[in-house]
Amino acid sequence: MPGPHQITPAQLLRLIGLPDAPTIIDVRLPEDFAADPRLIPASRLMPHTGFDTPADLPDHPIVVSCQRGKKLSEGVAALLRHHGHQAEVLEGGFVAWAAAGLPLTPTAALPPTNLWVTRQRPKIDRIACPWLIRRFIDPTARFLFVTATEVAAVAERFNATPFDIEGVKFSHRGDQCSFDALLDDFALHTDALDRLALVVRAADTDRHDLAPQAAGLLALSVGLSRQYRDDLAQLEAGMILYDALYRWARDGHDEGHDWPAGRPA
Repeated sequence: MPGPHQITPAQLLRLIGLPDAPTIIDVRLPEDFAADPRLIPASRLMPHTGFDTPADLPDHPIVVSCQRGKKLSEGVAALLRHHGHQAEVLEGGFVAWAAAGLPLTPTAALPPTNLWVTRQRPKIDRIACPWLIRRFIDPTARFLFVTATEVAAVAERFNATPFDIEGVKFSHRGDQCSFDALLDDFALHTDALDRLALVVRAADTDRHDLAPQAAGLLALSVGLSRQYRDDLAQLEAGMILYDALYRWARDGHDEGHDWPAGRPA
């Protein structure tokens, strides 16, 4: 049973991907990180020093992880609580998370900045991908929507990562879409995300036979694109849509709905 300021890997996994997920801080020593340069999804690697003064962190719960969930994470979490943050320690640390076979993102896959760029007027993949990036890769990610012919040039000039356009790393691969490419390269495969990916792929590639939910996602995506002229406003609305789809994929995919038996029509 975890202590009063601890959270288990299984409990943390349930929180990652939600809009109110905690900020995850990895304070492993450089030699421990070098031995396994992967990160818990959406986490930040920071040195354990420097927390004796208030850190520049969001004002919501924080989970601290070190190699084994002992002195480094205990000390940092205690300092954060001293400065008014709600901070917990990941029980067993990085070692326990890895031993449980939970998702770990290779840092080699992470882009050099938090800036991403794609084509303007998004529909499905270009809303689903930013949702995945913000919820599971980098909560601080920023997105530029530009004219399709200028994506590559904007990426080069502004050191941004291009996605969902021909000829770039994070794009369609064979019969899979850009959302699938992100899952592959950032090692984010879980039952819930794979289930959601199938719906995104079916809707984005017009193969509704793959998932019955695809037609509904297409309809909602087209409706959002008609409702918003501003791509960033559409993205913020789409984040709510994909938050709901993720909870369906994680917790409600086997639930049906019908008029209650015995009630008059």
